[in-house]
Amino acid sequence: MEISQKDRGILRELAKKQMELAMSERNRRLYEEWAAYGKSKVPARPMVTVELWTFAEQVLTPLLECEGERARAIESRMRSPMVNFTLFEDDSLVPDYYAVSLRRSFRPWGLEVRRKETGGVGHHFIPYLHVLEDDDWQLGPSVYGFDEEATEREVAEMQDLFGDILPVVRKESCLGACMTQDIVHIMDMQEMYVSMITEDDRFLAMIERLTDDYLAYFDSLEKSGLLRTAARMQHLGQGSYCFTDEFEDDRPGAALKDLWLYTDSQETSGVSPEMYKELVFPSYKRLMERFGLVSYGCCEPVNAIWDDCLSQVKNLRKVSVSAWCDEEFMGERLRGTGITYLRKPPATILGMDTPVLDEEETLKCFRKTAKAARGCKLEIPQRDVYRVGHSAEKVRRYVELARQGLEDWRP
Repeated sequence: MEISQKDRGILRELAKKQMELAMSERNRRLYEEWAAYGKSKVPARPMVTVELWTFAEQVLTPLLECEGERARAIESRMRSPMVNFTLFEDDSLVPDYYAVSLRRSFRPWGLEVRRKETGGVGHHFIPYLHVLEDDDWQLGPSVYGFDEEATEREVAEMQDLFGDILPVVRKESCLGACMTQDIVHIMDMQEMYVSMITEDDRFLAMIERLTDDYLAYFDSLEKSGLLRTAARMQHLGQGSYCFTDEFEDDRPGAALKDLWLYTDSQETSGVSPEMYKELVFPSYKRLMERFGLVSYGCCEPVNAIWDDCLSQVKNLRKVSVSAWCDEEFMGERLRGTGITYLRKPPATILGMDTPVLDEEETLKCFRKTAKAARGCKLEIPQRDVYRVGHSAEKVRRYVELARQGLEDWRP
């Protein structure tokens, strides 16, 4: 898709601005803080970020200047960290490069995910499976692969566009696999729950087969020699970064043991810890053991599965402490371990479609977290916010109040 001369000019000016912000004293200082955070068991302070993409339409899209579809996609990606850095003033970094990652894909069981939109932020997945005994014949081998030629074409395109201003580099982030999410993409959640009770052998066979496919996919990437280590500002899922000193950064030809894995199983929040331990955790554990480091969890209350399951994952380095989680319990378990208490605050505080923020509720939320996570490696990625009343200032004030509330935290 061709980019017009007008849009090229806009993107080149934006590349200059990105480089300027990336080289600023504030960004350099923030980078050093993140690097120190990645090395420490208990950091100097909690880090606070806001994930923008879910409400970009209200804050980022009005800032776009390009006209062409391809140019607007590039502009959105470049402006996103700048919005966090300049308007929200959170702890998000502005990279001093434009990253291009390997084009790769994985289609579980070879089935296209079918979605019915609702006209709002929600949607419904159209199921293939209802009763496994009747329907699991549809589960074929997963289809996966990568496209190095397309990746190099993108590198060349970006290099021609603004590579003389902003370096264009190959980067990789974490690998990810969330098997229960893949299941609810093809099977209604309540029917998945029923199958775990009435067809547990077939459910177990389904998730084990998917795990085998993911491992085969990851092994193919490893054998290709195209993976690279990620130990700095690369994305780690859950709005977090890959900062660590447990392996070097950006080394080509990486093995799985040199990489981060992101995974979660929020879809099993409604099953008992015992059922999770019996039917779900063995497959997840088998996957997690193949990687160097692991970040686990999304919205699920991990306290319910901590003692019997997640505490056994020796390479676990970050765990989501969601709005449905027992904060105090997780604080007791994580204190002194060096595992990041990745607190995901309730989205309803910031995420109301009004420019007015409930400041007292915001302070109350973060004071509670500060107390529960004392002595823990605390990080705050605010996620799952879809409406902010079209107000970047509201988000900036939220970040400011979050830091105030966290002043009670102690290393």
